[in-house]
Parts: sequence; structure tokens; C-alpha cells
Amino acid sequence: MQTHKLINFGSKILMNKKIKSHRIDSEVILAHILKVSREKLLISEKHVGERDIFRFKSMISRRSCEEPVAYIIEKKEFRSKDFFVDKKSLVPRPETELLIDPIIDIFKKKNLFFLDIGVGTGCIMFSILKELNHSKGIGIDICKKTIVNAKINLKKLKILNRSKLFCRPVEQITNQKFDLIVSNPPYVVKRDINRLSNDVKRFEPRRALDGGKDGLDVIKKVIYKSLDILKFNGILALEIGRGQYFFVSKILKHYGFREYRTVKDYNNNVRCIFSTLIKKKLK
Repeated sequence: MQTHKLINFGSKILMNKKIKSHRIDSEVILAHILKVSREKLLISEKHVGERDIFRFKSMISRRSCEEPVAYIIEKKEFRSKDFFVDKKSLVPRPETELLIDPIIDIFKKKNLFFLDIGVGTGCIMFSILKELNHSKGIGIDICKKTIVNAKINLKKLKILNRSKLFCRPVEQITNQKFDLIVSNPPYVVKRDINRLSNDVKRFEPRRALDGGKDGLDVIKKVIYKSLDILKFNGILALEIGRGQYFFVSKILKHYGFREYRTVKDYNNNVRCIFSTLIKKKLK
């Protein structure tokens, strides 16, 4: 079967299952199987063998059950790099990329030592390390299986000498002072998780989504702990959820942080807050 016919075949199956991204998903899956870029797949027609057709149909079947494409092909692009991902880690989002450029801009002429809380696939940590050659980082996560995934990406991106990964909660980080603390913590309000799309709520790790009753449980922990482990005038970079800016800004101000910069996402919501510790208040 020719590539365009196979793409149409997969797209039709997914469309019938009401998958909105049916065409793109079919193209991405076939490009993965044939080990070519999606762009090359679309401009160069070729014959697909029976073995690859079988794999394609199997993956399309998984996608028709709303499993995320990233888990099916076990990779997700983040800042032009492919990161290994499976069901042990949250799928990296385009919005999370908004954290990176301000960090690069702030620390491009400095020797940066930073902490990534909730490292996940490692996409934030490893993007910083790759783009700031004089940086060193520590990544932590409470899930052992997630750390395994991060280590795969660490090795793949060849930055073992400038990074360390640990399975531990932020409360156990002591005797360290960081120039930067960055975190994309769980921030979905617990009662809202069941309102998320099926591909998220049925397949992605709940503990990486659940921010507690008000969505701020982990964010509060990160801010509180930063008082002890962030250098004076150091930067705290947080990704937050929709509608959380007012509450997070109030918490930061209470603990002596000054807002340095905010970044809005593609829906005009404040998605990232960068703040600096200017005066440490009593806990």
C-alpha cells in the first residue's frame, strides 16, 4: 500500500472515532514507523510493506481508543528535541516551553546552578542545560518510574556530567542554595480532573495532574521550600494553571517574593510567573 492511501485509511478510522486531530495523528504515526520526518513523508510517496502496515494499524487502533500519540510512539518534541515519554510521565506541553526563553535570557552570561522540581521527562531541565553551556542542574521527582524516564533522556542528550537526578520530595532537599528553582507542578483542581479530555484523564499519571482541592497544594510547597534553598535575589520560575495567577501572586508576595516577569500562553492566560526572593519573611 502507498503512503498516502495508508494515511487516508488511518485518518478515516480516527475521524469515525471523533478524534479531531485524525489526519495529523495518522501522518505522525506513519512517519514514526517509517523513520522519516512528517514533512518528508508528505512530499515523497513510497510503498509500505506488510509488517509496517500491521504496526500502523495496531497504533491507529490504540489512538482510536484516545491514547495520546506521544505514548504510542514513545516520544514528544520539546524545543526541537525528541524526548522519550511513556505512561509514567506527563506528556510535555507546548505551554511549558514558555518557561525556557526567559530563563535563557536571565542566565545566559552566568554560571547557573538550578533545581527542577517535578522533573518528569526532563524536558525543562535538559533544555536549560543544552542551551546554557555553563549551567548545572539537579532534577527531582517523587515517582521512581518517572526518574527512570528522565535518565533515559539524560543519557540520550549527553549531559550526564552537568546533571543529577533524585527520587525525593522537595522537602528533602537541604544544604543547597540555587540560583534558579523551576517547576511545572501538578496544578489541576482535584474536582476538575474528571472534566479533562479522555486522552489526559484516562492515560496520563494522575499524580502529575492533581494539585489538590484548590490546585495549589504543590505550588505552595515549592514556594515555601524555596525560602530555604533559593539564593537571595535568585529566581523562582513556576508554571501555573488557568485562573491561578491572582492566588499564586498573593502567596509569593506574602513570603517576600517580588514578581519579576509573567508570560501569557496562547489563550492569553498568565501561564508562567518569574519572581525573585528579595526579603525572607517568617514562615
